Amino acid sequence: MIKDNQKHFNRLHIVIDAVVIAAAYAFAWYIRFISGWIPPVEGAGPPEPVKYFTLLWYIIPIYLILCSIFHLYSPKRVAGRKTEILNILAVNTTGVGLIIGVLYFLNLMHYSRTTFGLFYIISIIFQIITRTIIKNFLHVIRTKGRNVKYVLLVGYSRAAEEYINRILSNPEWGYVVRGILDDKVKAGTIYRGVKVLGRIDNLDVILPDNKLDEIAVTLALKEYGRLEEIVFLCEKSGIHTKFIPDYNSVIPSRPYTEDLQGLPVINIRHVPLTNTMNAFFKRLTDLVGSIFGILISSPILLFCTIVIKCTSKGSIIFSQERVGLHNRSYKMYKFRSMQEQCDEREKGCWTVKDDPRVTKFGKFMRKTSLDELPQLFNIFLGNMSLVGPRPERPQFVEKFKEEIPRYMIKHQVRPGLTGWAQVNGYRGNTSIKKRIEFDLYYIENWTYGFDIRILFLTIFKGFINKNAY
Repeated sequence: MIKDNQKHFNRLHIVIDAVVIAAAYAFAWYIRFISGWIPPVEGAGPPEPVKYFTLLWYIIPIYLILCSIFHLYSPKRVAGRKTEILNILAVNTTGVGLIIGVLYFLNLMHYSRTTFGLFYIISIIFQIITRTIIKNFLHVIRTKGRNVKYVLLVGYSRAAEEYINRILSNPEWGYVVRGILDDKVKAGTIYRGVKVLGRIDNLDVILPDNKLDEIAVTLALKEYGRLEEIVFLCEKSGIHTKFIPDYNSVIPSRPYTEDLQGLPVINIRHVPLTNTMNAFFKRLTDLVGSIFGILISSPILLFCTIVIKCTSKGSIIFSQERVGLHNRSYKMYKFRSMQEQCDEREKGCWTVKDDPRVTKFGKFMRKTSLDELPQLFNIFLGNMSLVGPRPERPQFVEKFKEEIPRYMIKHQVRPGLTGWAQVNGYRGNTSIKKRIEFDLYYIENWTYGFDIRILFLTIFKGFINKNAY
């Protein structure tokens, strides 16, 4: 029933999105050619509507596919507002980019770029407004006791407490925990207003008296020996049952389950880029992106080359050993931003505020990340990726792997020119532990859409680095 309701809701949402996209496109066309707000091209009247609106047969499917790729049709109970807005921005940026790129490739240059610029802005506004209305509507009806899911927890554990914490912190999700059943914790025990109702064997007695939508098995890790028995008991109720494992101390992140001819195998860590096709397409994207980046930034590369040569003695490019994919070392390229120094002095310490080794132009390059541009050649060569955890020097890798749990996991993927930690402000003189948390999140939750989102965010807040010295 729950899955059916979600399918119906997604179908309705797809229809709404299709209407919103068409309305945004029509409004953009109206503003450009009919409203008179934008002066027409001299000697040209408004184009035939058919020529423009025929494109909707292609635009709408492209946008709906992108909405799915960027998880805009995931269950709205647990969708964060900020994440949803960023995904809407990513959908529209990618969508308009694809459309303009295809029109350019097909040499259909008579379509107005102003119209597509207006469509980009209007579509973002319309989608945010529409989704806000839907979210607020669901929130209102849930506060009135409708569209609420009632849940019973079976097993008192850390997982049960974490589940209750999240439910109480997010009332807009519309979940209500009726109680907990457990054989080891005394009936009447209360955790944040949720009471232990009795023993697990009481399930048959409790179910008729409680209108439940879901049963969540939240057994403590030491109780997993009874898991088969308890799951069987829960499923006898005919109510949707889910399992919330209590293994955070053993597997500290999202696990990945694969099928070995019918035998489920749980990987300690889910790394999507170990998939051959994912890795291939990411590498292909890096190759194309690096070539494009080198061509686009070539005037800046030339400018930096000339200024460095004219303002300080020494080489233009500075190469430094870094640790990359599978713990392999490689030479990472940067524009030289310091006075040339011996290897021992360079390896021995971090750059500090007002470091006398940094040149005047070098300070500017570090603040604006221009010194990182030569890494586009590292990406082209396959040492790095456009997006990934930032690489570190071997001596610091040796230090951090002993001090920071799970530090070495970052080397399961290629290091990146930019990353999830960097767009969240963890660059330069910031917490290494927090940086690793963001790197691990990226590694375990990688998608094509996630990469595009990070690149998009890098444009707006990833280049200027207030922590760079």
